[in-house]
Amino acid sequence: MGHLIGEFDCKLDTKGRMVLPAALKRQMPEVERDGLVVNRGFEKHLVLYPRKEWDKITDKLAKLNTYKAKNRQFVRDFTRGATELALDAAGRVLLPKSLLGWGGIETEVVLSCQFNKIEVWSKEAYSKLWENEEDDDFAALAEEVMGGDDLAVEGDE
Repeated sequence: MGHLIGEFDCKLDTKGRMVLPAALKRQMPEVERDGLVVNRGFEKHLVLYPRKEWDKITDKLAKLNTYKAKNRQFVRDFTRGATELALDAAGRVLLPKSLLGWGGIETEVVLSCQFNKIEVWSKEAYSKLWENEEDDDFAALAEEVMGGDDLAVEGDE
């Protein structure tokens, strides 16, 4: 699977079902067969993983030293609420009410692709991330995060 790209506005029905956008399904042809896993994000949002990506992450987690309390706590926190999802005949997934409540997600959501996963935000919370965009210095952040050396790598701007 290549890296997922895109940002999609979606709506949940009264049961918490969401239609997976066709443009997103095309990027993940295996999702109809293998399904997805949803869990809590690091902020107040949810994260959807294609099953194979979830398995890669949990394989790493399984290698952590469980004699260390921080490792045990991280595994508990990371996997808390994780739920397998399958697409129904209409191409919808049913998001668990407990996770929707935790993320403050009601009806309108934004799906934001992040390489191998999809963040699921309430539309209101996602909009708040960008409210003070003019105050943010994206160039300075890019330099701090990505500017580790002075030599340009082929393909960089």
